[in-house]
Amino acid sequence: MRCARGVCMVGERDRARWLIFLALGLALAGGCRDRPQPSGSEIVMLKVEQLPASPEDPAWQKAPEHVARLLLQDIVEPRQLKVTTAELRVRALQDGKKVAFRLQWKDPTKDELPGPGKFLDGCALQVPAEAGASLPAPQMGEPGRAVEILFWSAGWQAMAEGRADRLQALYPNAWVDHYPYEAPALRGNPSSQREMENLYLPARALGNHRAGPRSSAVEEYLAQGPGTLTPRKNSGSHGMGKHNPEGWSVLLTRSLPRSRYVALAVWDGAEGEAGGRKMRTSWIALRETQPPPR
Repeated sequence: MRCARGVCMVGERDRARWLIFLALGLALAGGCRDRPQPSGSEIVMLKVEQLPASPEDPAWQKAPEHVARLLLQDIVEPRQLKVTTAELRVRALQDGKKVAFRLQWKDPTKDELPGPGKFLDGCALQVPAEAGASLPAPQMGEPGRAVEILFWSAGWQAMAEGRADRLQALYPNAWVDHYPYEAPALRGNPSSQREMENLYLPARALGNHRAGPRSSAVEEYLAQGPGTLTPRKNSGSHGMGKHNPEGWSVLLTRSLPRSRYVALAVWDGAEGEAGGRKMRTSWIALRETQPPPR
């Protein structure tokens, strides 16, 4: 490049360099066209006739992918001040009544066994309980402004898939002669057996099914701020997760929310994450769209 009297002239060598840079940029842009394109600052809910029942269903490829950058939970205790899961890839499909989300994130370890010093992988989605001109705080709502939460646990997933509610399922080398409520003397006497079960399994007797046999890997809650979780009667929500060497792929299905916003969270058990110690997003807008005409 030559400059004279304040005017810069581009020489042949400089022009050739710019042409090379331009060609490289066009080649890279062309290569990106085959990759799933992020949907920007919103999650697009594509309308379909039937929702997928698995996170592995090919139907997910029709939906635009939103890449959500996860934030530290550094507001309330227990805080997470280290980045553990950097991003969450989200797709959404809806049939006019329900919406199904597929959440995918990198996690090489499959943390599904509870125990001393062990924590479980999990994820959750949250929506405002009511539609309004403004949104509640994304940190689990606020007093008088509730949020609905759908939570999935890798531990519950293993139990829903048939892991026995037995000590040996967690500790294969443990030895149990028998459980008192399964004593041979109680066989043939169901009422005495139930009475013994209530004595030795008090949580189950009180209707607390967070432990014990499970048919579902998800639970629903209402919250009005951190530390205010209240169980909510299951309204037909569904969830299931699959793990591979790269990480988790989780399906979460619920009714279409009244408010078109969602917030998401991820727990990495290997990083000691539980309760408020997690990675999260703020509110993300939801937008409905129809499939392109054939």
